[in-house]
Amino acid sequence: MSNSHTAPIAGPTAAQARQRGLSARAALGWLGAGWRDLMTSPASSFFYGLVVFAISVAVTAGLIFLGLDYILFPAIAAFMVVGPLVAIGLYEKSRLIGANRPSSLGHMLFVRPASGAQVLFTGVILLGLALLWMRSAVIVYALFFGLHPFPGMDHIVPMLFTTGIGWAMLLTGTVIGGIFAAFSFAISVFAIPMLLDERTDAFTAMGTSISIVWNNRRVMIAWGAIVLGLTVVGLLTGFVGLIVIFPLLGHATWHAYRAMK
Repeated sequence: MSNSHTAPIAGPTAAQARQRGLSARAALGWLGAGWRDLMTSPASSFFYGLVVFAISVAVTAGLIFLGLDYILFPAIAAFMVVGPLVAIGLYEKSRLIGANRPSSLGHMLFVRPASGAQVLFTGVILLGLALLWMRSAVIVYALFFGLHPFPGMDHIVPMLFTTGIGWAMLLTGTVIGGIFAAFSFAISVFAIPMLLDERTDAFTAMGTSISIVWNNRRVMIAWGAIVLGLTVVGLLTGFVGLIVIFPLLGHATWHAYRAMK
């Protein structure tokens, strides 16, 4: 009688289970899939983008009218933090298209996530992160220029680009903003689609999102660069470009989530 026994076979680690082995080019495939969803009953997606455009213009005009233009740039940056939450209706349209089910503007505006109120809880967390980012930007400005009144948009650009202290502030702000951006991207890029698609809690969704991003850094860096680049284009067009760019990125993000699921 043999005393030998078979050793148990070790399964994949949690990190290995999250690795998809996708190249950076896969991000372009997500963008292409997002475009196809955008062009499927495009009126609803364009209307969604138009609403985002109108809100962006209204908020910008409101800040300038109230003399709060000093937080305009941080507010625009903070928009990218809550963007995944705003795009939940676009995820819903892509989900319905993938399931071969009809989609309408009503489905996009009145979404019923599988996780229920956990989406709202995640939104509160993202909003808190956005407010913290905005406050950090004000503190950085105060550290370099002191507690002086904001000189206005006409004067701040020369101050930033023609003085040593301006360049120092830009460098510091870029580093701090980059940390906020990377963290907010990691916790939200897949969390909101997951909460829409599955019954889970906010912290599990955000933790899973971070794990997926970290274990697929190559393709996620490429995707983050695409999101940032297209968003900047939308901003430089006076928000008009967001009418197309925001729904395109929203639909594409859903396909990124499905590829990583």
